[in-house]
Parts: sequence; C-alpha cells; structure tokens
Amino acid sequence: MTDAHAGTLTALERSQRRRAVLASTVGTTIEWYDFFLYGTAAALIFPSLFFPNQAAFTGILLSFGTQFVGFASRPIGAAIFGHFGDRVGRKGTLVITLLLMGIATFLIGLLPTYATIGVAAPILLTLLRVAQGIGVGGEWGGSVLLSMEWGSHKRRGLMASWPQMGVPLGLILSTGAVKITSSLTGDNFDTWGWRIPFLFSIVLIGVGLYVRLRVLESPEFTAVRKEERVIKQPLLEVIRTQPREIITSALVRMSEQAPFYIFITFVLTYGTTQLKFEKGELLNDTLIAATVGLISVPLFGALSDIIGRRTMYALGIIGTAAYAFPYYGLLNTQRPGLVLLAIVLSLVFHDMQYGPQAALISENFGTNLRYSGAGLGYQLASVIAGGPAPLIAAKILESTGSTTGISWYIIGCCVIAMAALLLMPRRVDAEDQRVIDLQEAEERRLTAAKPL
Repeated sequence: MTDAHAGTLTALERSQRRRAVLASTVGTTIEWYDFFLYGTAAALIFPSLFFPNQAAFTGILLSFGTQFVGFASRPIGAAIFGHFGDRVGRKGTLVITLLLMGIATFLIGLLPTYATIGVAAPILLTLLRVAQGIGVGGEWGGSVLLSMEWGSHKRRGLMASWPQMGVPLGLILSTGAVKITSSLTGDNFDTWGWRIPFLFSIVLIGVGLYVRLRVLESPEFTAVRKEERVIKQPLLEVIRTQPREIITSALVRMSEQAPFYIFITFVLTYGTTQLKFEKGELLNDTLIAATVGLISVPLFGALSDIIGRRTMYALGIIGTAAYAFPYYGLLNTQRPGLVLLAIVLSLVFHDMQYGPQAALISENFGTNLRYSGAGLGYQLASVIAGGPAPLIAAKILESTGSTTGISWYIIGCCVIAMAALLLMPRRVDAEDQRVIDLQEAEERRLTAAKPL
C-alpha cells in the first residue's frame, strides 16, 4: 500500500467518522426528543386529559405510571434490537428503532383523550408509551457503538459521549417545542395545542433517516462479520458469560438516571404545585440547564480519556450525593435566580457521569456481544432507577410533605452506584487489545513517514 493510498483511506475514514458521529447524535436527539416530550406532558398535561376526576396527586401518580411503562419496556427493546445489532449490524437496526420511536410519538399526537373515548384513552396511551420504550431501548446501544467503533480507542470517552449529547439536545428540543407551542396556542394548549410537538416528530424522522442511511457499518463489526465471529445467540451468550458486567452496568446508573428524572421531570410537578411557579419559568430554566449540557457532556467524556473513566464517574457520583440537600434548599427559596442555579447545577453533576458513561459500560463487552450486553445493562437501569424515580419522589412528597426523604433517596442511589462501580470488572477484551495495537502501529508508521 502506497502512502498516497493510505492517505486516501485515512481521508475516507475521517469522513465516515464524522458521518457516524452525526448519525448517532442526530438519531439519539430525535429519540430523546420523543421520550422527554412524553415526560413533560406527563407532568403538566396528561393528568387532566387522560386521568380526570382524580385527586391531584392521584392523577400525577397515574400519569407518571404510564411514563414508567416506557422505562420498563426499554430492556425489552435492548434485548430485541441488541440481538439484531450483534447479528445483522448497527446501522440497519438503528433505522428500525428510529422508525418505531417516531411513529409511536406521532400517534400519541393523534390520540383521543378520556373525554372522547373513556378508559380506552389511557390504555392506548400506555401501549404507545411501551412502543416508545422499546424503540429507545434498542436505540442507545447502536448509536453509541456506531460512533465509538468508528473512533480511536484512545478517544473512546469523547467519541461515545457524542450520542449522549442526544439527551441535552432532545431535552432542549422537547422543552422548547412545548414552550413555543404553549405560547402560540395560549389557553388552547391544554386542549389541542399539546398535540403539535408530538405530530412534529414525523418531520424529525425524515431528517434522522436521511442522516443514518448515509453512514457505513462500523469497522469493528464489519471485521467481526468478515472473520465469521458473529455469535448466533448474542443475548443468551452475554447473559451466560457476563452477568456481573450486566448487573453492575445497570446499578452504576442509579446515581445518574434516578436523580436525572427527578431533576428534569418531577421538578416540573414540584415547582408548579408546591412552589407555585409558572410552568413557563421552569421550562426556561430547564432549557438553560440543557444548553449547558451541550458543553459539559462531551467535556466530561473527553476528560475521562485523560484521568480515566472510573475516576471521572466516581467524581460525578460524589458530586450528586453532596448536592442532594442543597438542590432542594435552593429550590425552596422560591427565588428565581437560585431556582435556575439549582436546576443548572443538577444537570452538571449528572453530566459528569453521563459523559463517560457510554464508554464505561460498552468497554465491558467484546464487539460481537457489545450491542446486547451494553444495551441490556444500560436499559435495565430504567426499571430500577429512571422509571420509579418520579413516582417515588411524588409519593415521598405526598406522604411527608417534605423533600428531605427525596434527598435521602438520591443519596441512597449514589451509594448503590459507587458500590457497583467498585465491583465492575476491569477488563480489556483481547479483540479490543488487538485493535488498539494495530491502531498504535499505524500511528507510529504514519509518524515515521512524515518528512522532517
């Protein structure tokens, strides 16, 4: 191979790397737009539309209950699409998850309410939420791997953090869509205006498909397929051989995911019902906090490449635990500036974990089991952390009339996550080490070939 040809290949790789990052980030942004949009609606709108004639907290609990089924179905999506992602490939699987999520969200925008079709309305809402959960459950693993496997092993923290940007971007888009639509439709927002952000999802699907269809399959999975190392039953194999990695991957997210949904979803309920803020004010604060995440997520991902994935993550766990009581202390002042500070800082501590998290979890599994193993471990946290968190927070507040118990709940989640981080196996897959050695050899060759 000549140096000129090698340069051409390097240029092609750089182009595909950029496309992979773009495809992963755009795709996860759309998926999280859909998922967060439901969470915002569950806090502000759905209790009265789908669970009328209920006591205030009962309606909220029922609404968050439909939100929870989306979390509960995410491991199902991880299992289904993890199998196909490790058998068929990352790219094709991601196209299907994008369609599933987008169509379910679009149909929620067309759904009749309880006033029109009675009890069938919340039942259909729940079924569509399940479809959303399955879609986003299968999405994460593929998006992270498509970006990470196209990148350098030395920068896995940064490369895997780009798809994680879908969280703040999706939060910005969904919160912004609700805020803009609410402003434009006024009093009609609670009757028909809320449907517009859900229907807008169909436009985002088109954008996502265009971007994703232009990227090639990841080189690491291509090598697995070429060398005929594809596992026939990857899900069963990874459960059989790496249960500890799966379990610790789920538990390590307790300090990230449970507080996150308290910080971005339950805060809307708490702020409007207890602190008497207008929903527009809280949505503005959430938008600002999510915008900060556009910098902090890749920053902490890149920092994990320097100081180590576990060190960076541990600092995030400690920060979240230390902030549990100050968070509500700032909120309860009811001073707008301090409330904004509370919400912004809450997501910074979250991002200290979320930035390096994708690489931290994915590196536990070899390429031929990575989609199944990482996806399943990541999404199991939805059942034990993200899904129950708003429900638990609402119940604690209803029972005690205080946020003290919620703060202790956050600290408890951090203790569990720290234990899981310490118990998480430290491993370098033999195949990964081979790829690392090849990349380092190529870098040395290119360095030696440069003219002095």
